[in-house]
Amino acid sequence: MELQGTVKKISEVQSFASGFQKREMVILTQEQYPQPINIEFLQDKINLLDNVSEGENVKVGINIRGREWVSPQGETKYFNSITGWRIEKVMDNNSAEPTHAAPNQSASPTSSNANPFEEEDDDLPF
Repeated sequence: MELQGTVKKISEVQSFASGFQKREMVILTQEQYPQPINIEFLQDKINLLDNVSEGENVKVGINIRGREWVSPQGETKYFNSITGWRIEKVMDNNSAEPTHAAPNQSASPTSSNANPFEEEDDDLPF
């Protein structure tokens, strides 16, 4: 999966006694109702954030992970996390094209419309 947005915050590296390391980044999605999404980068992927700055537009390859936890009282709870594994910078706020073209982006239409998703808002499937 991929998420695209503007980098809102990049945290410092968190190191744990076990040797585990993580670093978090928050991106603000670019949609009608923007969402701040926290993405974790683990172990060798924390270095991906060294080349990214707050305010930049990025496309992030992610995995969604889930965990089950049973409390001492026997109550089961579920937790989700979003883990990043790739970051691509995108050209600007109005363009969805990455600086390094992904294979699925190569056939994108080239029109004078600055926002390729604008028409989709008006098209109803019925």
